Amino acid sequence: MFAALKRKDKLIRELPLYIMLIPAVVLVAIFSYGSMGGVIIAFQKFVPAKGMFGDQQWIGLQNFHTLFAMPNIGPVIRNTVIIAFCKMIAGIVVPVVFALLLNEVRHVLTKRMFQTLVYLPHFLSWVILSGILINVLSPTGGFVNVLLGKVGIQPIYFLGSPTAFPITMVVTDIWKGFGFGSVIYLASLTSINPALYEAAVIDGANRWKQTLHITLPGISSMIVLMTVLGLANILNGGFDQIYNMYSPVVYSTGDILDTFVFRLGIEQAQYALSTAAGLFKSGVSMIFIIVSYYLADKFTGYRVF
Repeated sequence: MFAALKRKDKLIRELPLYIMLIPAVVLVAIFSYGSMGGVIIAFQKFVPAKGMFGDQQWIGLQNFHTLFAMPNIGPVIRNTVIIAFCKMIAGIVVPVVFALLLNEVRHVLTKRMFQTLVYLPHFLSWVILSGILINVLSPTGGFVNVLLGKVGIQPIYFLGSPTAFPITMVVTDIWKGFGFGSVIYLASLTSINPALYEAAVIDGANRWKQTLHITLPGISSMIVLMTVLGLANILNGGFDQIYNMYSPVVYSTGDILDTFVFRLGIEQAQYALSTAAGLFKSGVSMIFIIVSYYLADKFTGYRVF
């Protein structure tokens, strides 16, 4: 009886929170689950005039066979994995190093100024940043190439060279996100017991030794957790970023699954093939998500449910 009353009081107390959740749940139901019905065209010889649920011809896995017989699907998967993997590794290392360095700054005003400066790019969309970067990285008059020219280096076509393009994507992605990504590590640093540093100072440890033996072990579980969870995005190379900055001349190294699906579906009107490619990516991503959550639970005790 007492437990039932307690549950009822808790439900009444949390009712406003459940009501606030309703719009988000409705949006997810419509746009994330409602649209999943469209995957059936991956198994059809889809004719748009007949409608998605019309009298379409079912062809089983033929679209997948056609997809994997295409000559550019191999490079697309390779590009996706390479770019996403480099972003994941750099996206862990750079924020951790920045958080450690920023944690050593004792002047509060200087610390806040650096934090504000590095956070700003995170709040700008890739549409805006792409316009800025195209001008800044231009081989004819771009700020970066002007600086390189002053030290005797020939202009680099960052967005037009198949070799430089993937590196440029990784570097610009890190530049945009490392400031915001460092927030979680700065928060993790505050959980380390200050008494450990005091004991280390008494033992004669300098700042490097303190970082090596106290700070890094203190945030190691968070680093492992973020790395493991990053595995779930191994097939997400960053559509917004790449689509706004790439061109046919860099397709060999810059075309990823998301842009490939977009071109197949929207530009070439091959809806069934693009759906098959998207379904393949979703299936592989789901496997990575399951593996990453299993590893996160095993190494850090992190559980969603």
